[in-house]
Amino acid sequence: MQVKSVYIHIPFCKQICHYCNFVKYYYMETKADAFVDALIKEMDTTIPGNRNVFRTIYMGGGTPTALSMDQLQKLFEFLNKKFDLSSCEEFTIEINPGDIDKEKAKLLHDYGVNRISFGVQVMDDDMLEKIGRMHRVKDVYTTVDILKQAQFTNISLDLIYALPNQTVAHFEKTLKEALQFGLPHYSTYALQIEPKTVFYHKRRNGFLHQPPEDDEVKMYELLQKNMKKQGVHQYEISNFAKPGYESKHNLTYWNNDYYFGFGAGAHGYLPGKRTSNYKPLGTYMKEVNRTGSAIEHLEEITLQDQIEEELILQLRKAEGINTEAFRERYGLSLEKLYRKELYKLTNDNLLAYSDGNYALTNQGMLLGDRVFQQFLLLENFEQKMMEAKGQTV
Repeated sequence: MQVKSVYIHIPFCKQICHYCNFVKYYYMETKADAFVDALIKEMDTTIPGNRNVFRTIYMGGGTPTALSMDQLQKLFEFLNKKFDLSSCEEFTIEINPGDIDKEKAKLLHDYGVNRISFGVQVMDDDMLEKIGRMHRVKDVYTTVDILKQAQFTNISLDLIYALPNQTVAHFEKTLKEALQFGLPHYSTYALQIEPKTVFYHKRRNGFLHQPPEDDEVKMYELLQKNMKKQGVHQYEISNFAKPGYESKHNLTYWNNDYYFGFGAGAHGYLPGKRTSNYKPLGTYMKEVNRTGSAIEHLEEITLQDQIEEELILQLRKAEGINTEAFRERYGLSLEKLYRKELYKLTNDNLLAYSDGNYALTNQGMLLGDRVFQQFLLLENFEQKMMEAKGQTV
């Protein structure tokens, strides 16, 4: 299977959010200059030649548009040479409200960016301040106008719910205001408290008050109800889109397909292996300048790993996993390999079967982690494989 996607990580931010555990550093012009040079070298060394054809490119962070105009210009000139951007079906960049002006928006559009992932999080100034965001609600409106003037039509808006002290009514107000933009894609995530974040330390010290679990469930149900009412269908646990606007790059992840990962802390998935780059900025740049590569860890992927990841990732999608596609990819019967697990999960109304697909029910989406745990082949893998192949044990 050919590698058809590229992820590029830009690890700079103007401010560090209280919930974020991604690889990120405060923006400094000189460090960003050196990083862009190293990033270009890493990509140039890893992918030979020019005008390479990839189906999707995703530039995330951090905040890619924290880079200056000159830095963005240099990076995009290289990308335009290294990749055939005119043939790229989806080229996404992450931005934050208020960090992009008309000049930057035009540059992105001129170089073939055709999808914007827009980190709004919540439509409330007081709560934005409390979670460490720089922008305010007015910046959301201004940025949407700038993007539309620059002729961007594929815009995804990100929201976070179950924030500290957030009520169901508060989330409903944020959700309805966000939906008024009529955008074609919305990504919505329940707050996860990750290690090495401000929120993690606050919770450990008893200063973080999260909504009760029942309220989080009600927020998720409100989300599903309001999206459906707006004609924005759910195609993944946390993602909603108008028909034709589903994220092609993120579907690369959920379909367990291959992709390159470039930049400090970036992860990649290549045939038979997963890669992860050095996270410390200085180490990343030193290794790239020394060898052309920044890979710190290379993990060989076994057949068992592939199958487990296939189930967990595919089941995140609303359409679930197709039994015939699974058989074609692995030469195995899904029903034979996971006979007991599929029976239990369908009997518990966490999975449903229809037209050759197993998919999460609404209840299953609420309890996704519980479902996914069932597909970890921790014991008797070889025996299960023989049974799935129809061989005698």
